[in-house]
Amino acid sequence: MEHVTNTAMIGAEDLALLLDARHDRPFDVLGPHERGGRICVAALVPDVAALVALTDKGEMPLERIGGDLFAGPVGSGAYRLKARSGGGIEWEFDDPYRFGPVLGETDLYLIGEGTHRRLWQALGAHVMTHEGVRGTHFAVWAPNARRVSVVGDFNRWDGRRHPMRRAGNGLWEIFLPDVAEGALYKYEILDANDALQLKADPVGFGSQHPPEQASVVRDISGYGWHDEAWMKDRAKAHDRHAPISVYEVHLGSWRKRWDDGGRPLSYKEMARDLVGYAKDMGFTHLELLPVSEFPFDGSWGYQPVGLYAPTIRFGPPHEFRDLVDAAHEAGLGVLLDWVPGHFPTDAHGLAHFDGTALYEHADPREGFHQDWNTLIYNYGRTEVQNYLIANAIYWLREYHIDGLRVDAVASMLYRDYSRKEGEWIPNKDGGRENYEAIAFLQNMNIAAYAEAEGIMTVAEESTSYPQVSSPVDAGGLGFGYKWNMGWMNDTLRYMQRDPVHRQHHHDLMSFGLMYAFSENFILPISHDEVVHGKGSMLGKMPGDEWQKFANLRAYYGFMWGHPGKKLLFMGCEFAQPEEWNHNAELNWHAAEQPPHKGVQTLVRDLNWLYAHTPALHRRDCEAEGFQWISTDPEQSTYAWIRWGEEGDPPAIVICNFTPVPRENFRIGVPREGYWAEALNTDAVIYGGSGMGNLGGAEADGGPQDGQPASMAVTLPPLAVVIFTASE
Repeated sequence: MEHVTNTAMIGAEDLALLLDARHDRPFDVLGPHERGGRICVAALVPDVAALVALTDKGEMPLERIGGDLFAGPVGSGAYRLKARSGGGIEWEFDDPYRFGPVLGETDLYLIGEGTHRRLWQALGAHVMTHEGVRGTHFAVWAPNARRVSVVGDFNRWDGRRHPMRRAGNGLWEIFLPDVAEGALYKYEILDANDALQLKADPVGFGSQHPPEQASVVRDISGYGWHDEAWMKDRAKAHDRHAPISVYEVHLGSWRKRWDDGGRPLSYKEMARDLVGYAKDMGFTHLELLPVSEFPFDGSWGYQPVGLYAPTIRFGPPHEFRDLVDAAHEAGLGVLLDWVPGHFPTDAHGLAHFDGTALYEHADPREGFHQDWNTLIYNYGRTEVQNYLIANAIYWLREYHIDGLRVDAVASMLYRDYSRKEGEWIPNKDGGRENYEAIAFLQNMNIAAYAEAEGIMTVAEESTSYPQVSSPVDAGGLGFGYKWNMGWMNDTLRYMQRDPVHRQHHHDLMSFGLMYAFSENFILPISHDEVVHGKGSMLGKMPGDEWQKFANLRAYYGFMWGHPGKKLLFMGCEFAQPEEWNHNAELNWHAAEQPPHKGVQTLVRDLNWLYAHTPALHRRDCEAEGFQWISTDPEQSTYAWIRWGEEGDPPAIVICNFTPVPRENFRIGVPREGYWAEALNTDAVIYGGSGMGNLGGAEADGGPQDGQPASMAVTLPPLAVVIFTASE
């Protein structure tokens, strides 16, 4: 047997690279290796006086062969290491470099191909038992890095201690024994430019509280769900024929605990209070502004850094699941705002992750968002597309999320979005469409619907891009629904005008019906309409105080009677007087005042009527569900029929957008008999004048407005009245 001295075990080049923290294949040198016919161990352990291997034959001293590198024979069995400090303190630990890889050939192949739909199960930090030892496996994609180390509170944030294994296809991995739930970590990357970077984990399941930036090891396995009944039947709640009324919420400012320093409610507290409130108000879904971890409160979550980490601001991952689980047990769906359109330039994030434009485009004409000073994903790179699609599936599967509302789709679809001539690069055909982003959105929708039965996806898309909510195989983008931004902009412009001028802008309220059935639309009154100087919904309304409330009530009546699913941002349901402030809580004191409480009661009743009147929701997305009766610019009145399916009694919606009451207002109706006044936004209980129809009206007149019968009704001032036909 050839005798090899300890100092000869490692070549001079390997030794220099290890000591300089530049070795890109540390497992080729560190750990157990056969040298000269015997098993020898090399271990890089900084700041210790001595190191021994604990074997079945006893303690075997390792020789310092240079700097902090020790080596020596260990026999043929398993071993642990024991270190001694200069002060004589001793401790034992398992050598990470004696463990084999965790990533398998299938993982490597799928990641390289860009088709790993369970990417989060391979990458990130996973608490596990590997080769009989408990610890955490770390894996990250950084193909152009020269060296990657895991650093954290378990190794003094020292990149020399745990350089990772090159696993192939640009992946790096290592299993660290004894690292457990709650450990803080980052990746120290010697990048393509020979610069050192500290990066949070792109697939990390947890983060520190901002402004701290480290990732946190979180074991997200083993949650005990109680929502089997909801998950089994949720497809019915997302169908085009279902009543969908969404309560959009910014978790940090919905309500605060003033008995605990004014902090926001936790996920667990929201599981009780927010869920109970939304259920009582008759909403069918919660939509949460982005919960993926983000560094800056003022971005409201729309500049995420940790796409796989529920923000720690309100609790750890399992407690976010508590919120979702409670919503499902209450019969509420949960939608998430999802932001695959851009990411911030924060140094600890994805920007130039391995020293190259890895996740983003290198050319700022493609890769930089001028509006938001953020970076744009390179959708044409298979690994990047895989990263985002897997993230969508992750939220749907791991957190039982019922749907994703995709933010800023228009900015993704067009290469010239918010850019002047010369500031963008045309596609291969010389056009403005972003083919790669279009393909990404289509692939995301295909994967989401395939991987999570019964979900819905929603596009915030502000242009007239065709077939957003049509199936991919029919040439569409594949979304379930699309926000109707045109309807929102037009109708708010109308409502903000003094009633005396509304007759000249009559088509603003009716134009949306020209295209209302070209997509599966959601009518959105979102956070964007009550911030940045736009004022509150109440503040947009003209007139004195009574007229402001009457206008807002009428607008909500118009909205709930109009074809399309509904979405309302928190605070709008009780006519919060101020515009939204993300640093404060909603003005719940105002909600207790009679006129505000009246609006709140109206929204509750509108939700109830919408859900319990098939004619108002069954054909929200079908032209057959809507029929004009009359529209009169001079009087600023509109009247239409909502039809359900065969056998469903129709409903009639009549709007008066002037402060002039109209008695004996005769309209055509589709059948004779009694029509019940199902809702009147001028009712006293809502803060109105109480003018109305004493419970209903009799259709006892002849044909009118192309209908076989007619009836005379009283239209209150600035009000909407909804009638339903008798069974």
